[in-house]
Amino acid sequence: MEYILIFIAAVFVNNVVLAQFLGICPFLGVSKKVETAAGMGAAVTFVLTIATIVTFLVQKYVLDVFGLGFMQTISFILIIAALVQMVEIILKKVSPALYQALGVFLPLITTNCCILGVAILVIQKEYNLLQSVVYAISTAIGFALALVIFAGIREQLAMTHVPEGMKGTPIALITAGLLAMAFMGFSGIV
Repeated sequence: MEYILIFIAAVFVNNVVLAQFLGICPFLGVSKKVETAAGMGAAVTFVLTIATIVTFLVQKYVLDVFGLGFMQTISFILIIAALVQMVEIILKKVSPALYQALGVFLPLITTNCCILGVAILVIQKEYNLLQSVVYAISTAIGFALALVIFAGIREQLAMTHVPEGMKGTPIALITAGLLAMAFMGFSGIV
């Protein structure tokens, strides 16, 4: 039951983009088409899960053991950057089709603050490894869900008449606010 609550809370109630405001750059920048939004969501899911596992293990078995907790942020940034590069190299060799499908999204994940935020939140919430993995996957699913929904709305807005002063970023920000309010409706669940 605990893992189900973590899942529901991470996907709907405390959505990383709409409630915690992490990952806003890709949320606004990669959400003009559903295809690109789904690609970014898949790439974030993959990297976020691996990064959370590795950073959790580094925190528990290196930083905490040697009293280097003050090095958490910089070491997590380096780990995430190295993981993204390693995943990119491995995918290029092992699965060129998947590498082509992810395209430019994989290197962009290095600068996604959602990845670092989740790695730090897992430590702050004092989750164990399994809870951390569930939280990471759930957060990534919530990120992808919000991104795809937002992209679908933006595709529909592109086909409608929007007043000249509201085109582009203004209507995108208003839409994001309305989407965040819609997700607030889930706050009574958990």
